[in-house]
Amino acid sequence: MLWVKINIGGKAIILLFGIFQKYGGKDVNRFAYYMSGYALKAFSGLSKANISLHGQENIPEGSVIFTANHFTRMETVLLPYLIHGLIKKPVWSLASAELFTGKLEGVLDAMGAVSTKDPNRDLVIVKNLIAGDDAWIIFPEGMMVKNKKIVSHDKFRLSEDGNIQRPHTGAATLALRTEFYRNRMKRMQELNIDEFNRLAELFELKKDKDIEKALEKQTFIVPVNITYYPVRAKENILSSIAENMMEQPSPRAMDELMTEGTMILSGVDVDIRFGEAIKIKDYFNNSFIESDLTSKRKIEFDDNISSKPVMKENAIEIMEKYMSSVYMMTTLNYDHIFASILRYLPENVNGIDQYDFRCRAFLAATGEIIESDQYLHRTLFDNQIHLLTDDRLNRYEDFIRTAADTGVVRLEKDKIFRNKTMLDSTPGFHRIRIENPVAVMANEVEPLVRIQHYIKKLAEKDCREIMELVRERLIKKALTDFESDYDKFYIEGESKSKRTGKPFLLKPDKSRAGVLLIHGYMAAPAEMKEFADYLYDHGFTVYVPRLKGHGTAPEDLAETPYDKWIESVEEGVVILRHLCEKIFVGGFSTGAGLALDLETRVKDIKAVFAVSPPMKLNDFGARFAPALDIWNQMMTKAHLDGITKKFVDNTPEHPNINYLRNPVSGVRQLEKFMESVESKLEKIDVPALIVQSRKDPVVDFKGTEKIFKSIGSEKKEYFLFDYDRHGILLGDDVKRIYSAIRDFLESV
Repeated sequence: MLWVKINIGGKAIILLFGIFQKYGGKDVNRFAYYMSGYALKAFSGLSKANISLHGQENIPEGSVIFTANHFTRMETVLLPYLIHGLIKKPVWSLASAELFTGKLEGVLDAMGAVSTKDPNRDLVIVKNLIAGDDAWIIFPEGMMVKNKKIVSHDKFRLSEDGNIQRPHTGAATLALRTEFYRNRMKRMQELNIDEFNRLAELFELKKDKDIEKALEKQTFIVPVNITYYPVRAKENILSSIAENMMEQPSPRAMDELMTEGTMILSGVDVDIRFGEAIKIKDYFNNSFIESDLTSKRKIEFDDNISSKPVMKENAIEIMEKYMSSVYMMTTLNYDHIFASILRYLPENVNGIDQYDFRCRAFLAATGEIIESDQYLHRTLFDNQIHLLTDDRLNRYEDFIRTAADTGVVRLEKDKIFRNKTMLDSTPGFHRIRIENPVAVMANEVEPLVRIQHYIKKLAEKDCREIMELVRERLIKKALTDFESDYDKFYIEGESKSKRTGKPFLLKPDKSRAGVLLIHGYMAAPAEMKEFADYLYDHGFTVYVPRLKGHGTAPEDLAETPYDKWIESVEEGVVILRHLCEKIFVGGFSTGAGLALDLETRVKDIKAVFAVSPPMKLNDFGARFAPALDIWNQMMTKAHLDGITKKFVDNTPEHPNINYLRNPVSGVRQLEKFMESVESKLEKIDVPALIVQSRKDPVVDFKGTEKIFKSIGSEKKEYFLFDYDRHGILLGDDVKRIYSAIRDFLESV
């Protein structure tokens, strides 16, 4: 046995690996395999990698070879371990012969890896597959593909250090040999019992039930794709140990320790997909093959047979099929999109505008790609508006910083300058993931021809057209989302007309500026219609978004977290940005809070106004919302939905617009949102106007005063009125407030 001691987080961890025991290269030590599996299970618990398996239903019963793309060394042991958990059979893999040195040889042997240079390799694999008790993993690329993959005339070709080669057909050849000898044994049962017995002995089928089971099976190849996101090479504990303990560690060692160590010890996402199984028996409908299958002569395992040329052609065809499947299953992610756009954008001596770049990425992530049948990283199913506002998830910043740190681009203010030589070159194999990860990202999706064609067309479009496409896509999305939500949650006799909840845009022929108007909690865009018309009549372009969960039915709001409200207003501000040079943002009640929050994150807003922004609620019922929400969650988990209270009655000032039931979960979301805004107010640095009624029955004016004092703007105003209602933008005598807000905007 082999003891391996490692230190992680200051703790010494000892892993026990069984040493693989060879018996003439023909047997495997299953006890060592399972003991090593337990060790890897313990180690995998220390990893922060997020592994997601897809398409497990494509794995058939029978003799299976899995063919997978090869990006990291850890796949050699990780993939067999994961597949074993699915099929409950030992899973062995072929590994590069250069890995079988020193203590690592024992570890790889124990984990089921067989050297590509083992002289008995093919016989061991075919024997195991015919018996059907084991499965095998083969990496048809032969090498780890880190640098450029070439698809030439719809054929797969790999490039390493200038040498171009076809992917290995070994997996296809082994699958064909397995199915050949299985079918030959079937024929020999009737035609030549001596040859049948000899083959049964060769493949160690010693019992009648073993023979019967083997002959009932068939052989399959299951393509597998492994995609990592993000791929970043960073100093980590493993690379630090190597630098301290190894004298001049090789570039290859540092590349693998920095890249793969980062993957293991950080939160990288690993998507593993299993494709549709390829039936090998489908390639045996040939007279030359049938002649060899039925030949009564003795055929040794490595004998040349007359059907060998046919089998070779079949192997190439099968290889092309599983290679195509492997790469078509790539899980497309942000890095793939960013890197491809960067590669295809036309040359510009003045640099690439960063916002224009992000707009193209937004269009890519929300257009034909999302509508295609391409597999996508889970984050691409989220709302992508953050790419055009504050990039709060750091998807773009993380990529462009990596590109800048590795010299692929140079950043100057809001411009990107590419190093085309580096971007288009094929770097050295052993350090590419450190020196040029952007090339790795782009190359990984090169075989996705349809996706590449779409991104290339997008990269070649004029900047003005890109701006128009973004605006129109967001307007269409807002309307489509509303229609979908309205139809889904519509309640006869309770839901208002579509006109009440529909977002709308008012654009005069000559616009002085754009105003984003945001309605309040439990309300709808119609709440802002009167004020929007007033601003439009005075020359402003006005867009009124619908906050997600509003304008439909209370059940919709009950399911909507407040971050979806934020996304709704972000979409609105981008629509206006692509219509007007100057943008103002304002809102009523919760909409006012959303306007203040938006200004803290989006820096091209020229001024903000907030009417009755909630910081402190007077509504007595709202005080019980957190407790009720927790109670509801507990009862739901206990399957006692009958004693939950998910809604409270609401008596609004404008029942033709507002919901008549208030979801408890919605009030809880409102409270969380207000808490998140309070700490940001000092970041507001543009002119700000706060408007409040002293007699507001819902929002305490003292809380509004606190908001005013917390705002960091040098120019800020606070108007306090004496209306005895909350909705002071509707009803009698509203023109005083309208005029005050307009005067403020015109003064900026």
